[in-house]
Amino acid sequence: MTSVRTEIVRQIAATLAVAVFFVMPASASHAFTAEAQRQCTGDAFRLCSSEIPDIGRITACMVKNRSSLSSGCRVELDKGLAAATLHKVAEQ
Repeated sequence: MTSVRTEIVRQIAATLAVAVFFVMPASASHAFTAEAQRQCTGDAFRLCSSEIPDIGRITACMVKNRSSLSSGCRVELDKGLAAATLHKVAEQ
């Protein structure tokens, strides 16, 4: 039973790793960084665990709870928002 729980936790962590750079547009030129994963995984579990595994809902939850994020995750979130904004402007 423990190995089943371990596998579930690993799957959740993998989902969160993908979701960490939730604010980035879905394109090959934008990928989450190891730093963003390191800074935000704990916040995602703490604040948005009920939204797992829905990446869109995790995204909305993290943005909604920005003021409750750790300072490091907030920096990564802001970088992602800025990059997403630049990407949208560049597409126009």
